[in-house]
Amino acid sequence: MSSKWVEIRDNIVDAIDVKDVTEDVKQRVTAALLAEVLPTIENAVDGFTATTREQAKTETGWCKIRDGIVLPLVMEGAVFVVKTVLEKAVTQTA
Repeated sequence: MSSKWVEIRDNIVDAIDVKDVTEDVKQRVTAALLAEVLPTIENAVDGFTATTREQAKTETGWCKIRDGIVLPLVMEGAVFVVKTVLEKAVTQTA
């Protein structure tokens, strides 16, 4: 996975290493984020939230709420918001 991340990072760096940031450049960066970066982040978040929800079953009090509700909600919500905004930006400018 590390080499894939390096490849993704390098592609993004190459795409944004320009003197003139045109609409085309912004579209390519957005497309790269949606196609390459967000799926990796979504997989990591899915694994994290599945683990914390499973651990919440044995927790009590505030830790149960944190692990079962708060952390999954924050993590999944952040990914959802970023993905939705990027997708809407792509459709608005297409």
